[in-house]
Amino acid sequence: MTEHSTVDVLISGAGAAGLTMAIELARRGISFRLIEKLDDPFRGSRGKGIQPRTQEIFEDLGILDRIVALGGFYPRQREYSDDGSFTESDAVLREEPTPAEPYHLPLMVPQFLTEAAMRERLIELGHRPEFGCELIGFEQDEAGVTARLKSQSGEEAIRVRWLVGADGGRSFVRHALDIGFPGKTLGVRAIVADVVLTGLDRDAWHRFGEGDMRRQIALCPLAGTELFQIQGPIPLEGEIDLSAAGLTALVSERTGRDDIHVHSVSWASAFNMNARLADRYRLGRMFLVGDAAHTHPPTGGQGLNTSVQDAYNLGWKLAAVATGAPDALLDSYEEERRPIAAAMLGLATKLLDALKRGDIRRGREVHQLDIGYPDSSFALEKPERHGGLLAGDRAPDAPLMGAAGQPVRLFDLFKGAHWTLLGYEVEQATIPPRPGLHIHKVGRRGDVIDESGHFRDAYAPASGDWVLVRPDGYVGAIVSSRDAWALEAYLDKVGLGPAAVRS
Repeated sequence: MTEHSTVDVLISGAGAAGLTMAIELARRGISFRLIEKLDDPFRGSRGKGIQPRTQEIFEDLGILDRIVALGGFYPRQREYSDDGSFTESDAVLREEPTPAEPYHLPLMVPQFLTEAAMRERLIELGHRPEFGCELIGFEQDEAGVTARLKSQSGEEAIRVRWLVGADGGRSFVRHALDIGFPGKTLGVRAIVADVVLTGLDRDAWHRFGEGDMRRQIALCPLAGTELFQIQGPIPLEGEIDLSAAGLTALVSERTGRDDIHVHSVSWASAFNMNARLADRYRLGRMFLVGDAAHTHPPTGGQGLNTSVQDAYNLGWKLAAVATGAPDALLDSYEEERRPIAAAMLGLATKLLDALKRGDIRRGREVHQLDIGYPDSSFALEKPERHGGLLAGDRAPDAPLMGAAGQPVRLFDLFKGAHWTLLGYEVEQATIPPRPGLHIHKVGRRGDVIDESGHFRDAYAPASGDWVLVRPDGYVGAIVSSRDAWALEAYLDKVGLGPAAVRS
């Protein structure tokens, strides 16, 4: 067995969570390896919904426009009655964007296209996944992790500071750590298949037998492809023929139509729906993200989005600790993200129950814009706020005007790997500049001007307030100018203290 030199992070699993983690580390200059035991990228569309909050994350990662170009928006639902008549409706609550929330509609992008765009971005940053490379063992000690890998070239051992298990619901990392994965099987087995078919037009999501779990089937045109996705419940026991002929027969049986023909199958799966949550997300120098930490039914389109946001939360924290921040920052990953997953399990299960009754409508509850960390140990308010925007909340967008006269969005100021400190109608900067912190004054004598009052409406600041926005777009702290000492202490906790000022 060969031995290789140390890198900071080993990421096991190159799906959406692992790719997000890799992009986050790459743009911060943190060394890592991203391995995937599959020989080729995943080819299916299991996760096809990109929620508004994830769109904001993808904007920050520099891939939103290309992902929008690859996919599209959800079509209207066409629900067929037994006599062949149908009604149409919007399954997604349609809202107009606002200055604070620029994205309000979920995107439909097949998972294989989303992950392709993420790999492309990672290549731009100088890295790529290692396919056909499997994690087969590891040992951790106080200083790091020794991991054993297997690929076509043989076995090797590498030394890393941290290991991230992004290796799916059957996670090798979780099993090897003996971390419990309690929950329940939901008593629903289903198929999902990406197919080429004829007999249906592509301007609607075709649904048959709604409300009847024995007859229900849906056929959705996959945006950005020539494929349809077939979804439907199946018996809990027995073999299911997932060939083109088998799926054609299933569709005919459930729709009562003989004009819909499946010609080829790109990818297909039969699976039991579960709702499970790992007992812990961190064990020493090991972390779980994505499906390795939580699994839930696909209703509501929460899985891929929650996985991306796990990695988006942990990535900047690993980078900060790698460059000198206190290790306690890493404990906040589980503290912040595990309750979110628990809530997502409840939501997805509730939406599954609604689907069984034929209710397929989705509203703001799936957008993930209201997710926040107000109870986090890294949420600071001085003085304490009552109502309005709170520390730990998602930092809203706002259109502003630069002092030179050009329009600028608040999200433009946030974009990148840095922290952002916003002073509202402040007289002078009470926090000295330092690497990794961008400081802006909002107001009449600031470098950005809240000409239309959108910042004031979204943030409800008092004159002299400072708002500190984390690299992942959440409010870390809101303090008054007279409490600037507390802000300096906070920056020290996240690795931006006095040493950063001197560097």
